[in-house]
Amino acid sequence: MGNKTNGLLALLGLGALAYWKYKKSTPEQQQAVKDKINTAKDNLNKLGNDIKNKANDVASQVQSKVDEAKTKIEDSTAN
Repeated sequence: MGNKTNGLLALLGLGALAYWKYKKSTPEQQQAVKDKINTAKDNLNKLGNDIKNKANDVASQVQSKVDEAKTKIEDSTAN
């Protein structure tokens, strides 16, 4: 439990330091930070969408294989 508390306090401290440095920086530096954050957010969204699309492709491939196997089983039992 102590490690979690220390970790959370360290994270909070880093966040406070980052916020303080951000507020003390020039408007140009603040804009650069905002641009980096927006770029990172866009990249994460793109990655998430790519993973989602890949998962949907795999799911549809699996479903088609299942349907194909069902058809083969139905054909073999009908004969």
